[in-house]
Amino acid sequence: MTDQTIRMERDARGVVTVTLSRPEKHNAMNAAMIAEMTAAAEALAADDTLRAVVLAGAGPSFCAGGDLGWMRAQADADRAGKMREAMTLARMLGLWNALPHPVIGRVHGAAYGGGIGLVAVCDIVIAEESTRFALTETRLGLIPATIGPFVVARLGEAFARQVFFTARPFDTAFLQRAGLVARICPAEGLDAAIEEEIAAVLDCAPGAVSAAKALCRTLAGTDPVAAAGLTAAALADRWETREAQEGIAAFFARETPAWRRRA
Repeated sequence: MTDQTIRMERDARGVVTVTLSRPEKHNAMNAAMIAEMTAAAEALAADDTLRAVVLAGAGPSFCAGGDLGWMRAQADADRAGKMREAMTLARMLGLWNALPHPVIGRVHGAAYGGGIGLVAVCDIVIAEESTRFALTETRLGLIPATIGPFVVARLGEAFARQVFFTARPFDTAFLQRAGLVARICPAEGLDAAIEEEIAAVLDCAPGAVSAAKALCRTLAGTDPVAAAGLTAAALADRWETREAQEGIAAFFARETPAWRRRA
């Protein structure tokens, strides 16, 4: 199956690989990709013959976050439009997070912003050793609000505080210490590592796997989707600040906002 921004391929074992397919844009998410990822999650959730899902990215990066055109459209939208788009992204992430099948993330190159949100909704993450991660929203006067509940749920507050507001890049070793990355491997070993995780899932009873995943989510507490309204409002609040307006304008103009200028 081929879509505009993602590819879905199923093998004879009942394993579906969903590949983000905007390699020329480093798989940055736009409205079309969010819609297709939402539809994909709905279709996957309804198929009880599946055994596992692999989430991957085509080209040099896993996902570079938000597409520039998508960000510009949000900047130009009114408050209601900003919140609506945030809720749409939150719904997509929530559907992926709630999939009854185990989701194995194949992460390489870079995962920024919303890309880290996608990493956070995977159950088992295999990352190529040189992958770089960053949450750079505060550089623009914004905050990682929509993805925040999913990321904090996986990192925990202590690790989240180290990366949510500094905008500094971090590596696979940091995410492995936080528990989000399960395995780190060289580029040439990535596919073999994914296959090992698939084999482990296939060794288990599919109904028990789904029930065990549901139990993990129940024991962890509130579903991140429950916070979507709060985070959408928090993000809309930031969009309306002078900082965000200056930061976004500077970003698109390739200029330096006032807080980054050095005497």
